[in-house]
Amino acid sequence: MLCQTEHNFRKKKMPENLLSQVGVPQQKLYNGVPFPAVLSPNSNETKSQLPQTIKQQKPWIGSLLHQSGAILFRGFHVNSASDFNDVVEAFGYEELPYVGGAAPRTSVVGRVFTANESPPDQKIPFHHEMAQVPEYPSKLFFFCDVEPGSGGETPIVLSHVVYEKMKNKYPEFVERLEEHGLIYIRVLGEDDDPSSPIGRGWKSTFLTKDKSVAEERAAKLGMKLEWLEDGVKTVMGPIPGIKFNQERQQKIWFNSMVAAYIGWKDARNDPVKAVIFGDGQPLPAEVVHDCLSILEDESVAIPWKKGDVLLIDNLAVLHSRKSFNPPRRVLASLCK
Repeated sequence: MLCQTEHNFRKKKMPENLLSQVGVPQQKLYNGVPFPAVLSPNSNETKSQLPQTIKQQKPWIGSLLHQSGAILFRGFHVNSASDFNDVVEAFGYEELPYVGGAAPRTSVVGRVFTANESPPDQKIPFHHEMAQVPEYPSKLFFFCDVEPGSGGETPIVLSHVVYEKMKNKYPEFVERLEEHGLIYIRVLGEDDDPSSPIGRGWKSTFLTKDKSVAEERAAKLGMKLEWLEDGVKTVMGPIPGIKFNQERQQKIWFNSMVAAYIGWKDARNDPVKAVIFGDGQPLPAEVVHDCLSILEDESVAIPWKKGDVLLIDNLAVLHSRKSFNPPRRVLASLCK
């Protein structure tokens, strides 16, 4: 499956005077390809000029991303949210506004906002970013501004590997998923609830205080709204749970099934009711929990270091967050 990709990648010469691929203990190898790829500077000049290096080497970096699915930039002088914004801008990807997502987040600078602000003792389950809405990012960036006291990794896993393992183990379940898709159900309060991993209120979810505007924006997402006394019930779907990645010519496990079933829990939401088959039938709990085991077994969790930038191809890779002891500050940016 990766032979042509590897061939194309090798034709693009690595800029060894500027960048080097390095290994970290947590990496996995798939068909000889490291996951994720890790790039470090080859000189002090490169260390301080990551945006310029990205602009110069974008075709090569793009090929590496296509090959591996994720790239960790480590050891560069990316010291602030503003520096991180410059790195994101250097790639030239169009920004994707965060409309319809569940996580509580705060804008920081430019295209940069905080990653999920839910309490540090809570894990965030594996998901493709915004897989539960029709318009999702193709790329996402994370930046470690403050290293965690302990824990707090952002585990990542290759989506096509999860699909293949689920298809082999639960062919009938995957067939139903491909036929019917999934429906996601979530109850939003009026304002953000910082105690919840899905605590984004409807005002910040739809970027408005006007219910009619919220309804218009929800309709554009294909989302139905049912207004409640103190919030709104959102119903999304059915939408596909499996997609075909045209670039890589492979099926991917592109959904938020495990994240919703296990993690969409707070005072308003029962996670077991948060996601169902597109025909209205409930999901078998044992299959969902076994899928979580597969995700965890195949995942890579590299401890964050100050200045790390992680670029993820959202159509190839799922991500999550481990619980942690503060401090920890990880920032994010989404791209179309």
